[in-house]
Amino acid sequence: MDRPPFPGPPPYHPPHPTPARLPWLVPPPPGLPYHRLSRTPVHRWWRPVLGTLLVFGGFVLVGGFVVLLGAIVAVYAGLPVDPDGPSFLGDPLLTLTVLLSSIALVLPVTYGAAALAQRRPPGTLSSVAGRLRWGWLALCLVAAAVAALLGHLAAGLALGLTGEGDGGELLAWAGWETFGPALVVTLVLVPFQAAAEEYIFRGWVLQAFGAYLRSPWPGILLGSAGFAAAHAYTGWGVLDVFTFGAVMGWITVRTGGLEAAIAIHTLNNVVAFLISSATGNLEDALRQGAVPWQTLVGTAVQLATFIAIVLFMARKRAIQTVSR
Repeated sequence: MDRPPFPGPPPYHPPHPTPARLPWLVPPPPGLPYHRLSRTPVHRWWRPVLGTLLVFGGFVLVGGFVVLLGAIVAVYAGLPVDPDGPSFLGDPLLTLTVLLSSIALVLPVTYGAAALAQRRPPGTLSSVAGRLRWGWLALCLVAAAVAALLGHLAAGLALGLTGEGDGGELLAWAGWETFGPALVVTLVLVPFQAAAEEYIFRGWVLQAFGAYLRSPWPGILLGSAGFAAAHAYTGWGVLDVFTFGAVMGWITVRTGGLEAAIAIHTLNNVVAFLISSATGNLEDALRQGAVPWQTLVGTAVQLATFIAIVLFMARKRAIQTVSR
């Protein structure tokens, strides 16, 4: 009788290849502007929310710990602690050191939040190049110096024309015993303090909103509002700080990084603290209250000059503005 043919071996089906696992830190895809850099291939809706909680939780915890430590030092040193005074730790230099340190030490928190919560290289907070562009930062410092000089001249002229300028306090020299320690504290801590504020209010906030929205303006405006709220200015001072923050947010997007904002912010704070220290008025620099409206004239001249120079240099140097 006929028998069926002997069955051959079953057809061979190669196993499906196991997809390669992505590394923990995943860079953004090419072509993204600065405020969209957190939208990486591993982006999920909850990652910016978690990162924001980490950043601002760290801001409160780190700042509170440093202030508490400063208060302990002040008590043991026998300084009169006054929570409501500008030099609340009893000494202007100690107060300045504590305030600058409480903000500067939040800088690693922003890097950690980017790496842990969003799984992206922390350098993407700095610029579209994935790092801080030191050469570009140096050029922006030069532009900031020119703009600051013109801004101070404009503010002084406005105060003089309206009869509110005095300038006599600039003639008083406090002496090296007062100025020297303040010089060291300012030069060591202010760059980190100013950078930390930029990484939080321009960097993190901009990119947190940019993870969901194509327009940078919601992040720019909310970051500027938070920046103004973090200071104790009143009246015209609130508008002055808010305007500065908004312009810095815009120039950050236009130049693809925080370098310009860090440069002018650092220079402004260094000049303010050093002038106050040299004249023995450091406590006045710590007192953030009302400022004359003429200050806005100086701010307008300074920011307009800075923007013009920075945009000109960025165009001449073909500064990178999107990720590659």
